[in-house]
Amino acid sequence: MVKEQFKLKPISREAIPRAIQKAERYRLINQSWAAESICRDVLEIDPANQQVLVMLVLALTDQLAEGHGTVMKAVHETLPRITDPYQRAYYTGIASERSGQAHLHRGAMGSGGMAYDSFREAMNWYEKAEALRPPGNDDALLRWNAVARILMAHPHLQAAPEERFEAPLE
Repeated sequence: MVKEQFKLKPISREAIPRAIQKAERYRLINQSWAAESICRDVLEIDPANQQVLVMLVLALTDQLAEGHGTVMKAVHETLPRITDPYQRAYYTGIASERSGQAHLHRGAMGSGGMAYDSFREAMNWYEKAEALRPPGNDDALLRWNAVARILMAHPHLQAAPEERFEAPLE
């Protein structure tokens, strides 16, 4: 079967504010795939739009339960484009936390260790964001506390065992 290719239609620069509103609404009604599509359309016209880059990360991570590998690849390609160091650290933490949640709910073999590792990674990013946060913004602390509570409520979650490769004895 041959995959059909289409030439996507560009939106106008004037349509960006309305497109952003639509993307926000699609996220609210759990149609993150539609929000992702709109974000990609906006970024074709305005590739440095920070609001839309953040929204794209959120829309992608909303979809983690559906396809972890490909979603996280797209997230990791998007995060470096967020220019504000606080925002980049905070949303990297959000992505790691959501990855941990997806692993936790998946419950497959080895997912507990992967969930733990993702949650600890999120906490590390939230600590980086905490050091960079503007006055009066404790969002990173709130997220750190939420992840800590998840780990305390699930004591069975532990770090994934490291694989050891030993040279054979001769």
